Amino acid sequence: MKKFLVVVDMQKDFVDGSLGSPEAVAIVENVVKKIEDFDGEIFVTYDTHFENYMESAEGKKLPVPHCIKGTDGWKLDANVAKALEGKAYTPVEKITFGSVDLPGMIKDAAGEEAFSIDLIGLCTDICVVSNALLLKANFPEAEISVDSSCCAGVTPASHQAALTTMGFCQINVL
Repeated sequence: MKKFLVVVDMQKDFVDGSLGSPEAVAIVENVVKKIEDFDGEIFVTYDTHFENYMESAEGKKLPVPHCIKGTDGWKLDANVAKALEGKAYTPVEKITFGSVDLPGMIKDAAGEEAFSIDLIGLCTDICVVSNALLLKANFPEAEISVDSSCCAGVTPASHQAALTTMGFCQINVL
């Protein structure tokens, strides 16, 4: 059985940058360990915006420029980037919360083999849950899990709400 790890948006702006939080900083060590110990294929998503972010639909509802492609805030957290050194991984740029390309990429990587998917990253209540639900919709028979110790939400309450939602949708919450 193939194993996939999806590292969601562990970018500087979400860890300790413009939208960072103490909770996000606190999970970095767990994320690093998960990446280092993982034996399988890794996909890394990048929230990707452009200079016109404030004019976008998202920018009008969340008027905090973040993850502008090419800026330091768009780059992976330095500790996460170091953990990925020497590991083969597939970067996945996405312009919204969930990647519509990721399911096809995983399907291609799996071929005819059965597979499982583990998700970790930021933010539990926005991009992690969006990607988890997209993957579950595309692969209803696959074992899909989210490691709660490797995720953080906008708030601790919204983190827990997202974990509850994923559990209701038959995503394993570890």
